[in-house]
Amino acid sequence: MTAGLPGPPSPLGPRARIAVLVAAVLLLAAGSVGYALHAETRAGGQQAGADASFTLGGPALYFRDTATGRVAHQPRAATPGAGTTVARTAGGPACDRFYAAGGTALCLRAKPGVLPRTYAIVLDRRLREVRRITVPGIPTRARVSASGRMLAWTVFATGDSYATTAFSTRTAVLDLRTGYLIKSMEEIPLTIDGVRHHAPDLNYWGMTFARDDNRFYATVSTKGRTYLVAGDMKHWSAKALRRNAECPSLSPDNTRIAFKKKVSDEPSAPWRLYVLDLRTMRETALAETRSVDDQAAWLDNSTVAYALPGAGGGRRSDIWSVPADGTGAARKVVAGGSSPVAVG
Repeated sequence: MTAGLPGPPSPLGPRARIAVLVAAVLLLAAGSVGYALHAETRAGGQQAGADASFTLGGPALYFRDTATGRVAHQPRAATPGAGTTVARTAGGPACDRFYAAGGTALCLRAKPGVLPRTYAIVLDRRLREVRRITVPGIPTRARVSASGRMLAWTVFATGDSYATTAFSTRTAVLDLRTGYLIKSMEEIPLTIDGVRHHAPDLNYWGMTFARDDNRFYATVSTKGRTYLVAGDMKHWSAKALRRNAECPSLSPDNTRIAFKKKVSDEPSAPWRLYVLDLRTMRETALAETRSVDDQAAWLDNSTVAYALPGAGGGRRSDIWSVPADGTGAARKVVAGGSSPVAVG
């Protein structure tokens, strides 16, 4: 067509041309949606649940295999020696965070897309999907109560590191017995230093449940400070117990809490693992002197496990354990793993 000259007249009238344009747009939109659904379904098929023979049994140490992104397990007492590897059983579901207790498992899986989202997937003893909830954000913490009834998960809404102040989290709780979902713990009435606390900057993360499925502990941050809080689901209330305690994990006997404490302003190594005696409120530094950015898991009443970055950097991590009384030394229990949990 020569510039400046009108093109040949369209054989369609104005209304017909608009109808054709609308039809074309709808067709393209349908194709895009269809492709997106197909792509998501295909990805879901590739990340299918556990193999039929892979179930929650024990005693065993379950964890996320960082090489495959799927859950695996190995004998609880196994320790990799120099130049050796411990045989692990693979075939679990694909998860970015994993936890299990009481015959229930919680699998957090990042959902690909322009906006970060997370699937919170509830699994039964045979690791079959029971319920799936999609939430905005990046998966970071997962917990299940000892009975398997109460589930909690935390996602980063913005940012992706607890080492900075530029992050926002959202923690949700699901009661499997009633089916009730608390989408955000930020609405729970909070008391700090005996005074009801109101602030728009509240962030909760790292919940852990007591054996009664009612009491819980969590981290809350507000006005630049972090607190360990104790909460009551039935009376819907929470109160701060002490400052500078993050990612609590309640011991099986419900007497102590493992947590990470900020000991330095150095961004590469800000935390150290401690254990708090809930009766005396005395804290004990553990023998692990490296900075641990994880919610520790109790293997038994005497030992906690946690993940640390592996050699060579990248997304690889290893699982270590250390005595909970401050004695002994840290030892590697899983090469290439994260999200440890003792089952059985």
